Amino acid sequence: MNLLTFYVSEKQHLGGMPLYEWLLEEARAMGVHGGSAFRAIAGFGRHGRMHEDTFFELAGELAVKIEFILDDMSAGRLLEKVRGQNLNIFYTRQVVEAGLV
Repeated sequence: MNLLTFYVSEKQHLGGMPLYEWLLEEARAMGVHGGSAFRAIAGFGRHGRMHEDTFFELAGELAVKIEFILDDMSAGRLLEKVRGQNLNIFYTRQVVEAGLV
């Protein structure tokens, strides 16, 4: 299994919807069994600027983390779908063990 994680800005959009929502919808349409989006409360990125939920002027600039646990083939297909949109999205892909206890 793979943990595929994307990091996007709240203000990024594609197809008239927030990018995190687009990613979730695309994965669902591909038959991925689940995905989640988590909004950051504070952080900084490659430019070193601090973003916090408390600064009104930074509204919409915080990161959203979108995660999927999926098989290797589905992870590859979703990455290709994103690449096909010519998006500049940072992602990580890790091999994970997943199951129910």
